[in-house]
Amino acid sequence: MRRVTWIGRAVTLLVATGVVVSIVSTVGSQAGANNARTVGDKGASSFFPKSPEQSAFHDQMRKLWEDHVTWTRLTIVSAVAGLPDTGPTLDRLQANQDDIGAAIAPYFGQAAGDRLAALLHEHISGAVRLVLAAKAGDTDEVAAAKDAWYANGQQIAEFLAAANPRYWPLDTMSETMRMHLDQTLQEAVDRLQGDYAADIQDYDAAHLHILEMADLLSFGIIRRFPDQFQQ
Repeated sequence: MRRVTWIGRAVTLLVATGVVVSIVSTVGSQAGANNARTVGDKGASSFFPKSPEQSAFHDQMRKLWEDHVTWTRLTIVSAVAGLPDTGPTLDRLQANQDDIGAAIAPYFGQAAGDRLAALLHEHISGAVRLVLAAKAGDTDEVAAAKDAWYANGQQIAEFLAAANPRYWPLDTMSETMRMHLDQTLQEAVDRLQGDYAADIQDYDAAHLHILEMADLLSFGIIRRFPDQFQQ
C-alpha cells in the first residue's frame, strides 16, 4: 500500500487556512444540480444475481465502492477538523483503491487491475494538488490541477469502457465518473462551509450513486464472463 501521510498533513494544514473552500468551489459549482440525476445502465438496474457466486461478487463490489465513499467522507471530516487520524484515514482510503484494482484483476488481468488502482490513487490525490497550488498562489497551477483532476476521472471512464465496451459504454462511464467527482466536491464544500445538513444530504446522494456504479460494474463483469459465475 502506498504511504500518503504527507498528503494528510498537507490537507490538514491547508484546510485550516480556509484555502480549500475557494478552490473546491471552483470545480464543484455544478454538483448540486447533478446530485438529482441518476446515471446507470437499464440492464444493470434491472439485473439481479442468479447464483451464490453472482451474489457474492455483487456484494463484494458494493462493499468496495461503499468503502470508497465512506473513507473519502471520513478523510474529509478528519482533515477539516484537523484531527490526528487524517494521515491513517487517508492511508486506508488509498488502500481501498488497491482493493478495487485487485477485484477486477481475475477478469481483465493483473496489469489492468494495477492500472485501475493507479488511476484511482491519482483520483484521491488530485484534489490535494489543487490545494497546494492555491497555497502557493499559483493561479496557472490551480487551473492546470483542476483540469487534471477531471481529466483523470475521464481516464478512469475511458479505461473501463475500453475494458468492457458492450456493458460499460463510454458515455455512461463518463457521466457516472463525472457525477461521482461533482458529488464528492460538493460534499467537501458544504463540510468546509459548516453546512452540515447539506453535507449529510450530499453524502446520502453520493452513497446511492456509488451503489448504482458498483452494480453497473458487477453487472458488466458477470455478463462479460458468465462462465466464471455458476448459473
